[in-house]
Amino acid sequence: MTIKVLGPGCINCRTLEKRTIEALKDLNMDAVIEKVEDYQKIASYGIMRTPGLVIEEKVVVAGFVPPVEKLKEILLAHRGV
Repeated sequence: MTIKVLGPGCINCRTLEKRTIEALKDLNMDAVIEKVEDYQKIASYGIMRTPGLVIEEKVVVAGFVPPVEKLKEILLAHRGV
């Protein structure tokens, strides 16, 4: 699974990355996590507010940081997609 955390490196972006890593660990799932900080690349996903989370090139979160439990649901829904 390939996951991208979109954002300029703000506190919300770092929090989203940490929570995503925690959710993956809790679910015993492996993923490659890439941070995307370039504004043009972020905009190419259609995200107007960061942070954003992209799983297998599909935007699944934009503009907020969900709790770990919600991230687990999102990850499970996109497993094997």
